[in-house]
Amino acid sequence: MIRLSSMGDIVVTSPVVRWLKTQLQAEIHFLTKPNFIEIVQFNPNIDQIWAYDKSKVFQKKLKEQDFDLIVDLHKSKASTLISLQLGKKTLWYNKLNFQKFLLTHLKINTLPKIHLVDRYAKALSEIGVHNDGKGLDFYIDHHAILPDNIPNRYEVLVLGAAHATKRIPLELAKKIILNSSEAIVLLGGNDVVEIGNKLSGEFPQIINLIDKTNLHKSARILDNAIKVYTGDTGLMHISAALEKDITMYWGSTAPIIGMFPYLPQGSKAQIINKEVELWCRPCTKIGYSRCPLGHFNCMNLQKI
Repeated sequence: MIRLSSMGDIVVTSPVVRWLKTQLQAEIHFLTKPNFIEIVQFNPNIDQIWAYDKSKVFQKKLKEQDFDLIVDLHKSKASTLISLQLGKKTLWYNKLNFQKFLLTHLKINTLPKIHLVDRYAKALSEIGVHNDGKGLDFYIDHHAILPDNIPNRYEVLVLGAAHATKRIPLELAKKIILNSSEAIVLLGGNDVVEIGNKLSGEFPQIINLIDKTNLHKSARILDNAIKVYTGDTGLMHISAALEKDITMYWGSTAPIIGMFPYLPQGSKAQIINKEVELWCRPCTKIGYSRCPLGHFNCMNLQKI
């Protein structure tokens, strides 16, 4: 199984790993980039993890495994090349890139109202695999413990995201904090250290853990939270896997693209999607380093 990046996309492949393991009793090898291995390293449905590199030695080792089937859930130039080099039957899914282009560039919506996980299930139906309705998986390192300064009750505000146009900005973060009666833990990476410092300096109920936790400690913090406030981030998908109540603030992307929080059938978790209706959004299927029009109203006009 191939998914080279990134955090959220890899978490969303977790049902496919489970389906293949439980329904086909298959031995599962998972190929991803080295910096994303920690996302899947504790998944008991994966038998072996491969750290992707471009060397011929690596290609030779991979080919020696003599796989029966390749499931390419990345469908990029790199993943397609790997599949061709292995020379085995390969399953791909429909990325709907043309439909996404129509939506983000021409604002013509022809996308189906289904999650990416359900598109994966459709692709695997030809080998008799079906969606078991159990949602996403994320297996936390049992050595990851909560920091000492975490209270018994708290909510989490996720500020970090791979792309700036998915991040919750300062003023919106202030509104979220003011609207809450709970202690709030801030999570994110070094891209949001400055905003985290500003918030923790202004609000006494803030526990600022920006750039102070690893992935599995962050997951443990999410798992014990009452509620999660987040943008379109990898930690959002982990929160969905942990069946947390989520309030989601959509910026440059949109749920119609198919990467909204995905819960198991019958889950009691509550998902609230916050979107500002603007002619210019969604402007991207992934995210940008800055708002293309300079106003960032998709986040700046958000209401609590």
